[in-house]
Parts: sequence; structure tokens; C-alpha cells
Amino acid sequence: MISTIIPLGGVAPSELIVVVAIALLLFGGKKIPELMKGLGTGIKEFKQATRETNTNSAMAKEAVTESKSTIDTENESVK
Repeated sequence: MISTIIPLGGVAPSELIVVVAIALLLFGGKKIPELMKGLGTGIKEFKQATRETNTNSAMAKEAVTESKSTIDTENESVK
């Protein structure tokens, strides 16, 4: 069966066929590849933005850790 080969996340193969048929009726066969290309580009940009956010978050966390270390060192020298 298809569902054992490809994990569809709870979507039955018959439901997938209906969705594809409706998409073909709405957009036509020539427009579907353009839509898929746009979807792929959007996913790629989303993943890149996620990676950048994670990098920025890690850098901010490192800066906070360094600041805390400096503050702790200064507090110890004042005592």
C-alpha cells in the first residue's frame, strides 16, 4: 500500500487523489509546476530564515553568558 511506503500524516490515498484532482481542475496542468516551484522556493526561504534566527539566537545567548560572567567577576572583585 502507498500509506505504508509514504508517510502521509493521516491523509488517506483516496483523499490525496481528490485533492490533486481539484487542484488540476482549479489551476490546470500547466500552472501546477509553477505553483510547486513557488512553494519550493517559499519553503527554502523559510528554512534559511529559521537557520538565521537560530544562529542569531545562539549569538545572543553567548553574549548574555559573557555579560553575566563579567558581572559575576566584577561582583567578586568588589567584595
